[in-house]
Amino acid sequence: MSPATVRHHLALLLADGRIALIGKKRSNERGRPMKLYGLSEKSLGDNLALLSDVVLEKLLEDFTPAKRDETINEIARKLALHFGEDNSNAQMVKRLTVTVEKLNELHYQASWEAGAQGPRLLFANCPYAAIIAKHPELCSVDAAMISAATNKSARQISKMKPDTTMLCIFVLDQVS
Repeated sequence: MSPATVRHHLALLLADGRIALIGKKRSNERGRPMKLYGLSEKSLGDNLALLSDVVLEKLLEDFTPAKRDETINEIARKLALHFGEDNSNAQMVKRLTVTVEKLNELHYQASWEAGAQGPRLLFANCPYAAIIAKHPELCSVDAAMISAATNKSARQISKMKPDTTMLCIFVLDQVS
């Protein structure tokens, strides 16, 4: 590879957050110092999937179905509080737009569209993908979080599946 090609690819990896500039090294020769790169914290990963799995398992293991639903709804309400201002009096388009913006800050790759049954929220990414098989109740957290953020009842009509459906779809009921 040419030096220009290496610089180009390093710039792409740096912009994507896969690597980080960790320092510079001066040589005894003239010219610019050599840049030193390393894996970013994002690339190194974390233990959040395992921790979340264990915490959810322990938290919900002895709950009755009613208590589980209550707890899931409370978690969703607390997540929705991070969406910021109360938009319950705003027009539905504004509520949906703000909700999608906040969901995208949480890495859902969300969008919304009009639908015959009511507005639909589409998720192209599941932030819980690492643990969703063991904790399908997290889909209920998403539905409750959408309901809290939009002030409309939300229900999931499609789940993301690796070899078929590539979107999670939630519909907002027209009557609330």
